[in-house]
Amino acid sequence: MLTDYLQAAARQATYELLPDDGEFYGEIPPCPGVLATGKTLEVCREGLLSALEDWILFRIHRHLPLPVIDGIELAVKAEAAS
Repeated sequence: MLTDYLQAAARQATYELLPDDGEFYGEIPPCPGVLATGKTLEVCREGLLSALEDWILFRIHRHLPLPVIDGIELAVKAEAAS
């Protein structure tokens, strides 16, 4: 499920070439704050995926909601006390 979510989010990524320094900029609009830059598109993409993983873990740790992406919902279920 996590892999499916990561792949779906990665498909939402947008990239552009920055005119000032020639680096690539990428972001994942459904995931505010997930962005990266890199000298090549591949370096930018790798940084973006790393930022996405960190963002997901942070939001899970803080019990913050995650957006539903392509119909995939990641939710942490509370365990029942025994």
